[in-house]
Amino acid sequence: MNKNCICRIRNVYRAIAAFETEFQKQLGLNINEATMLCIVSEKENISSGEIAEEMELSNSNASKVIASLEKCGYIRRKLCKEDKRCMRFAITKKGEELLTKVNCERFQLPENLTNLSVD
Repeated sequence: MNKNCICRIRNVYRAIAAFETEFQKQLGLNINEATMLCIVSEKENISSGEIAEEMELSNSNASKVIASLEKCGYIRRKLCKEDKRCMRFAITKKGEELLTKVNCERFQLPENLTNLSVD
């Protein structure tokens, strides 16, 4: 195995961690929370399963992020009309206000991440 590859991956991981630390310091959200807030704002009345699928998270991890955003008052849950066991989520006014503060141009992307392709 070429250890150079592992070292490059480690450097990317560190750059992502540093970026997320700065992001969280400025907005009070981690990347998963911000991503979920965007998804819920775009897809009103989305289910937790749909959120997990959209974010490519396990249902358990999605539930943790949902709980965090609910606790802060950024999203709210309501019963699904078709199936009372199902929960649907929508962004709150407080969540919308926070999203207006998310300006990706304020954040400097680490140099070793700028050349990565997004698929």
